[in-house]
Amino acid sequence: MMKLTPTSGQAVLRQIHEAAVQFGVEVYAVGGFVRDLVMGKEGKDIDCVVLGDAIGFARHFRKMYHSSKVVPFAQFGTARVQYQDWQLEFVTAREEHYQEDSRKPEVRPATLESDLSRRDFTINCLAMDISPEHFGEVIDLFDGEEDIRRQLIRTPLDPQITFSDDPLRILRAIRFAATLGFHIDGAALQAIHDNRERLRIISQERITEEFRKLMLADKPSTGLELLRDTGVSAIIFPELDQMAGVEQRQEYQHKDVFYHTLQVLDNISEHTGRFELRMVALMHDIAKPQTKKFIAETGWTFHGHEELGAKMAQRIGRRMKLPTHTIKYISKLVRLHMRPSQLVDDDVTDSAIRRLMYEAGDEIDDLMMMCRADITSKNPRKVERYLNNFDRVEQRMIEVEERDRIRNFQPALDGNAIMQHLNMKPGPVIGKIKQAITDAILDGIIPNEYQACFDYFMQIKDQIIAEEA
Repeated sequence: MMKLTPTSGQAVLRQIHEAAVQFGVEVYAVGGFVRDLVMGKEGKDIDCVVLGDAIGFARHFRKMYHSSKVVPFAQFGTARVQYQDWQLEFVTAREEHYQEDSRKPEVRPATLESDLSRRDFTINCLAMDISPEHFGEVIDLFDGEEDIRRQLIRTPLDPQITFSDDPLRILRAIRFAATLGFHIDGAALQAIHDNRERLRIISQERITEEFRKLMLADKPSTGLELLRDTGVSAIIFPELDQMAGVEQRQEYQHKDVFYHTLQVLDNISEHTGRFELRMVALMHDIAKPQTKKFIAETGWTFHGHEELGAKMAQRIGRRMKLPTHTIKYISKLVRLHMRPSQLVDDDVTDSAIRRLMYEAGDEIDDLMMMCRADITSKNPRKVERYLNNFDRVEQRMIEVEERDRIRNFQPALDGNAIMQHLNMKPGPVIGKIKQAITDAILDGIIPNEYQACFDYFMQIKDQIIAEEA
């Protein structure tokens, strides 16, 4: 029998056992914490199965050790507490079962053995004894240790039952394959394909959370390819499927946008672990299928794909129930992702550089990282040329920033001053006048000085007021 020796977690596990003895229940460490220990890692999240009332036990633990407030989930018989730098989750030994058309599982009490048997994958079916006399001993009913060694995602029971009972496990299997670098058992892959339609009963919030974790893998393309190969993406992210395919017209080939996108995503993932920036990479060409057009002697064009892509990113973000600020960020960078590559010529004006920096704002560095990740050519000379072009654009940005301070840009004549001079309240007229002054500064027509801005305001105000009348 394998025996594990956690280092930093040993003290808190012994405290959990002491609380369990006082409360009169048995408690075991389970799931990912134990799996990671077997793999030679130790996380800060500990899941514990309680043979009894997990929520009551969590409250008892809090009283004994003054942890954070208990966050209960009565529907699932679970409770979460923060204790020192540990995230603890206590789960009542249970079985879950989804009815055919229900979004909520039926939860039933269970023994440790039956609880483990109803878990998702053998690698997560491991339990660890935390009693002093058997501390660290692993309970492995389904050869999870061997599957970890084989790097295999396999279900403890019939995979058709496992995925039907809780369809979210479909996404969890794909997510674990991506984040752990494991492969999925053949029978499980077939069951994923067979049960994928049942994902429609799962709440969007739970689907999005699994997708977020998949996107944070070191190489997220692995998970996205599995989503497409199993037919799951057609249900949770159909726009991905629409990017796939190569089309040939005359001597011009339209390359597969899906695989280009995966390469861009992996490229940017080497430099950032931020979900929202990885989502920009995933969606930067999302509208190419809708905007592609073949022009003889020119080849394939995708005019306007960045503008339509920005709108699609907003729609997809709302569907995924992402935070509003995240949706705005993704949409903004999708809309701007082609702009730096249009500024590489030597005759590009400072005003064009200023305008890009102003529109990108604090996200200008993220935008340039995205542009560099978008270089997927296999030709080293082309890659070097593109990188050098972006180096030149960034150098121009540095020069413009030193002179014009675009990152902290505000017109010398602001909206309050405009309203005061016109004796008007906020409205379209004020917004249009302020924007006109801003445009004039960015285009180099006037300097960003109060008197110049005021003189320009006096020139344009009557016409704008008349247009809005």
